Amino acid sequence: MSYAGRRVLVAGARMAGTASARALLSAGAEVTVVDEKAVPALDELAAAGARTAVGVGLDQLKEQQDLVVSPGFAPHHPLVVAALAQGLDVYCEPELAWRLRGPGAPPWLAVTGTNGKTTTVTMLAAMLAAGGLRTAALGNVGVPLVDAQSADRYDVLAVELSSFQLYWSSRMAPPAGAFLNLAADHLEWHGTFDHYSDAKTNVWRAARSGAGAAIGNLDDPLVAGLLAAVPGAVGFTVAGWEHGRFGLVDGMLVDADGVEIIEAAAIRPPGTHNVANALAAAALARWFGVPVDAVRRGLAGYRPEPHRNAHVATVDGVAYVDDSKATNPHAAVGSLTAYPRVVWVAGGQLKGVDPDDLVATVAGRLAGAVLLGVDRDLIRAALARHAPRVPVVDVSTTDDGAMDEVVRAAAGLATTGDTVLLAPAAASKDMYTSFEARGHAFAAAVRRLGSQERS
Repeated sequence: MSYAGRRVLVAGARMAGTASARALLSAGAEVTVVDEKAVPALDELAAAGARTAVGVGLDQLKEQQDLVVSPGFAPHHPLVVAALAQGLDVYCEPELAWRLRGPGAPPWLAVTGTNGKTTTVTMLAAMLAAGGLRTAALGNVGVPLVDAQSADRYDVLAVELSSFQLYWSSRMAPPAGAFLNLAADHLEWHGTFDHYSDAKTNVWRAARSGAGAAIGNLDDPLVAGLLAAVPGAVGFTVAGWEHGRFGLVDGMLVDADGVEIIEAAAIRPPGTHNVANALAAAALARWFGVPVDAVRRGLAGYRPEPHRNAHVATVDGVAYVDDSKATNPHAAVGSLTAYPRVVWVAGGQLKGVDPDDLVATVAGRLAGAVLLGVDRDLIRAALARHAPRVPVVDVSTTDDGAMDEVVRAAAGLATTGDTVLLAPAAASKDMYTSFEARGHAFAAAVRRLGSQERS
């Protein structure tokens, strides 16, 4: 697609917006950038040739042809509503990257799902690299895709795509896409579960047209049902193996032909859900032609991303584990079921999702719960319904000392052999700048507890 002379409004001047604006300027577009705050990037983009403004952007819509939004712009955002009413094409940075691809641009192997996306794309990147391919995990993780289109730098890209990014796409069609799982999340953004689900299935846009591969989780009834309607689909399962599927045989991951890849016990981070993630990554890698030996070496050498079932320390016989990335109930159930007896640290922003089913599922594993954050009352109510005998400590503190109070309370509920697990089932920005900051705070509090125990 040619952008020479095309009038494009870019909404948001953070990482994705700034990268989009620079790519559009390089492509010859007439670019206007707006942000609700006077961030330094606006001055930098103005110096590069863009028009800039501080505000919502409604005043800048006139005579624009396209609106490129950052992923946080929901369909009901006033700027988006006005742009669509005006007939503008609205899309986001990955879609722009797809439209800007030139001859020889590296192909994309895409991953989406409610949970496990980053783990899967980084596993995939490890497999591709072990196969001698120049690659990177990008998209919803890492650097923006508009900065990674050169065939001189990459042979293939492992691309993480969120529901937001997939919603704001219309042409983007990676030749192979994996759908990991599906559960309620981001309902405040999408409005309904069906809208959320429909956005996720756009990862199979190429396969639906008969021009690509659809890979999906057969153990997830919702994903399996959607996968059944796509031609040429490839499934993966942790419940066994059949020819043409990726699965498990006698504790070994095997490919679609039954060739052994690696022991399930060797997968890191631990947990059945991460074995499923490894199978999804292996399916994408094998589809691209990566040899089984390289897939094996990639998984054997894989180092998990931080804050994903990461062991922090063992203090007085109790293990402390940071799974701060469990930002919704579906993610939390995967980590909670990886341990036999847990003191659960939970709470934050539930994003319109009911924690009831999660609590009912894991109630028998809970030795105690410590709750924090804005929506902790909803989790406490679910615990009262499904685990009334589990002791619960409520931490209302929101200042810098909150996590120390949380960890001390958890230590008081735990006994030797237990796991204190930070798996909040909720987002973090009610108290922290990110899930990473929340995980760092937990780990620091655990280390301080360990120092006190030793002194």
